[in-house]
This record gives sequence, C-alpha cells and structure tokens, in this order.
Amino acid sequence: MLLLCYYTFLTFILGVGEDDFTEAEALLNPYLSRYPKSAVFLFFAGRIEEIKGNINEAITKFEEGCSAQQAWKQFHHMCYWELMWCFAYKGMWKMAYFYADLLSKENQWSKAMYVYMKASFLSMLPQGEPRPFGEDEATLFRQVSSFKQKIAGKSPPTEKFAIRKARRYKASEHIPLPVPALEMMYMWNGFTVLRKQRELLEGMLDTLMQAEKQLQAAPASEYQVDDQCLVLLLKGLVLKHLHNPTEAEGCFSAVHASEKRIRYDHYLVPNALLELSLLYVGQGRSEEAVRLLRRAKNNYKNYSMESRTLFRIHAVLSKLKAVQEENGADGASPS
Repeated sequence: MLLLCYYTFLTFILGVGEDDFTEAEALLNPYLSRYPKSAVFLFFAGRIEEIKGNINEAITKFEEGCSAQQAWKQFHHMCYWELMWCFAYKGMWKMAYFYADLLSKENQWSKAMYVYMKASFLSMLPQGEPRPFGEDEATLFRQVSSFKQKIAGKSPPTEKFAIRKARRYKASEHIPLPVPALEMMYMWNGFTVLRKQRELLEGMLDTLMQAEKQLQAAPASEYQVDDQCLVLLLKGLVLKHLHNPTEAEGCFSAVHASEKRIRYDHYLVPNALLELSLLYVGQGRSEEAVRLLRRAKNNYKNYSMESRTLFRIHAVLSKLKAVQEENGADGASPS
C-alpha cells in the first residue's frame, strides 16, 4: 500500500502519463476486488481514473468512497478536493464551487486556498449569472489574505501564490483576473488529466479565446502583459493536447519573448520554457529540449511556485538522461 501511495502521489505532482502508474493500478485491483466497498481503495481507484482522464468514472468512485464511511471527515475532505477538480475539468463551475465551499467550512489545511478557489470558480461564471448563496468573487478574493497561516513557520507555496494573485482585488477599481480557475488548474497539473478529453479541451480553448479577446479589447493596465502571457501559456497547453504543435510552440515562444515586459507573474517564463521543452521531447527533439530545460533551471530564481517548476524540470531531465543512457546516444547530456 505504501508503494501505491507513492505512485498516486507521483502522478499527482508530475502529471505523468498512463504508463507510469500501470504498476499502481496492478497493485490496487486485487484489493478493490476483495474489498469493493473500502473507502480507501475506492479513493485510490478514483484517483487513477482521474489521472487517466476518465472524469465521470472518477466522480463515481469518489462519491462511493464518501458514502462508504461517515466517521472519518478528513477522508471526506480528500474526496471533496478531488471532486472539486473533477467538476472544474468539466467546466461545471458551480459544482466545483460547492466542494470548495465545503472545504472552506470544514477543513483547516488552507482556508486561504479554499476561499481563493471559491472566488476563482465564481469568476468563471458569466457576469449576469446568479452566484450561489449570494456570494461575490471580488469580496471573496479580498478575504483571501485574512486566512493566511503558517505551517512549521512557513506559508504553503500554493497559499502564498493565491494571496499574491488576489492582491489586485484590494483596489476599489480592481482589474479582474482573467482565468484564475484555469491558472490554478495548471498549478495542480490538471491539464494532463484532460489530454484525452477532446470535447473538454475544446471547451477550454473557447474559454481562453474569449479571455484573449477581452484582454485585447480592455484598456491598457499594469497587468495586461502578464494576463496575456498567462492566457498564452494555457492556450499553448490546450493546443498541444489537441495536437496542434506549431500553434502551441508559437504560444510558448510568445511568452518567452515577452519576458522583459512581464511585471508580476515571472513564473510564466520558466514554465513556458518547460512546456516548450516537453513539446520538443514529444517530437523527438531532445537536444533542443535539454537546452531549454537548462535555461529554465539556471536563469530564473525567486518566482512563484519555483520548487514545483524545478521538480518538474528535474524529472524531465532525469527521464531524458535515462533514455539517453539506455540508447547509448550522443549529444547534449541532460543534467
């Protein structure tokens, strides 16, 4: 079971492909067959279905896991977190909000993050659409920093990220975040979950295209370039999964080209280089990928969620090095 936990954690952090958790699934299936009503095994089954991109099946497993036992509320919270993301992948923002709201009321891990997610999901709804419980995203964003907490003397990186992003709502004439739910989805590697769900990807692309048009039509602001680059990064990811590599490359390259004009979201550039390198890996352009990964690793410091990005860079470099050693290939040495 410890190995199973390790594999599910690995797939969660890195957003790896199906082949990387085959062993985890093989470990789980005998237990699930023997204990089909086990809340824990149902949770792991749901997590694997989620990583595969089988969102509806994942929702069913998490709901069954919640129903299997009523005493362990922390376990319910784990399921709520996954259900929140499953509905977000489907663009069902009110349902995603519902689970974020439950977590904000019941769980103590990071109320700042839960409130930020509530506000993010509400902001994805059309302006004239009624909000659940009469809540307002701008008010929620302003509340995020008040829930700041420290664990072992430090704030969780995701919480610091959320607080920084919500800061722009402090101004009376605030400029809304363009697609905060999709941005946070990227931070939790949600786009890899959607890689085989063409219909959902196309819906997400429509959302990003609409956000892009709104940014182009909006008056110039201090956030404009940052917001445009965020949309380009996410658009590039969607286009990559929709098998439009040339357009995806153009999006990632445009973010890199805007490096000196970005004012706040400096994490966008190393992540754009990382995503471009992954695109190159998929095309067999390993030497170019390694050069980009080295640049992303060595040239950028002290940006939001840096440890997450470096973790992913290290994982890709390690994988490329292993492949190179296996094939006995020459060329750029990953390090």
